[in-house]
Amino acid sequence: MRDTLLIALFAFVGAAAAGLLGAFVLRLIRRRSLIAHLAVVVGVAVTAMLAGTLAVAQAMFLSGHDLTVVTTVVAMAAVVSLATALLLGRWVAARSRALALAARSFGDGGDFTSPDGPATAELSALSRELEATSAKLAESRERERALESSRRELVAWISHDLRTPLAGLRAMAEALEDGVAADPERYLKQIRMEVERLNGMVGDLFELSRIHAGALALSPSRVSLYDLVGDALAGADPLAREHGVRLVGNGVEPVPVEVDSREMSRVLGNLLVNAIRRTPADGTVAVAAERSADGVVVSVTDGCGGIPEDDLPRVFDTGWRGSHARTPPAGAGLGLAIVRGIVEAHHGSATVRNIPGGCRFEVTLPTADA
Repeated sequence: MRDTLLIALFAFVGAAAAGLLGAFVLRLIRRRSLIAHLAVVVGVAVTAMLAGTLAVAQAMFLSGHDLTVVTTVVAMAAVVSLATALLLGRWVAARSRALALAARSFGDGGDFTSPDGPATAELSALSRELEATSAKLAESRERERALESSRRELVAWISHDLRTPLAGLRAMAEALEDGVAADPERYLKQIRMEVERLNGMVGDLFELSRIHAGALALSPSRVSLYDLVGDALAGADPLAREHGVRLVGNGVEPVPVEVDSREMSRVLGNLLVNAIRRTPADGTVAVAAERSADGVVVSVTDGCGGIPEDDLPRVFDTGWRGSHARTPPAGAGLGLAIVRGIVEAHHGSATVRNIPGGCRFEVTLPTADA
């Protein structure tokens, strides 16, 4: 038993010396390739075995013949182990280079495709993460392209919408100045209407810029949704009468919400104006509000005939109008974008879906704490 402990002690000392040397070498080559690291690890294993054997032999526990035999066996094992380590290192290095080449597609704006062939569990996990990242980057690029496209459309449309009334205002002002206006009162009334339209457009642009800049300051207070909807219906009633549209708001529950009353009134007003202008005469625009699992849902249902499925994801985009018309009823394409911005600032969500004969806009808001 004592001899066994001594053998173990001498073997441990020799192996420990080889391990420390190997750790020092690994630290020196820590920036080298994986092949070099594997070669050092195999070398440490073989050297540790040989060092332990030599230590035991030095203590005269082995004969000269036995030492030669053990040394020869260790040498052969070292050759085979080193060759295996080099093959494994070359395979792993080749797989890593293929993965690195595939990852370069990120910089070129392409998609990542995992290299074919088997791989270690770690490299496979890395490939899956890169594929997931590639998908997220592709979605981000698509959103960026869509946003840039909507911004360009908005600039073009706003430029047209500003140029048209300004040209009319200039012509009417020149007519009044030259005294050739047949009906000055009508000209002045038209000028006032155009100025109000321009003022509303500038106000929408300012509101949208605050939303995009994250500078929309809210002053939330506890109010009843019934009162908010009632005020919005009263404000939209003249426009509904002008278009021959019926407003219905019978399905509104008196649910308390914590919102900025002014901003939320703008949301409901934009939704109602949009619904009234898209609904034909003798149609109906219905407003409802009820509790749900996510909070409280306010819905505005119109009779527009439905929105094409391809356009549904773009309804709340800046500048979207749903048609190529440039007439005043088409608006500047800012109302629904403002709706989404204000609702999201209240930690809610705005959605739209088609229903038979029209579409249904839904705004989900968190309920007020009891």
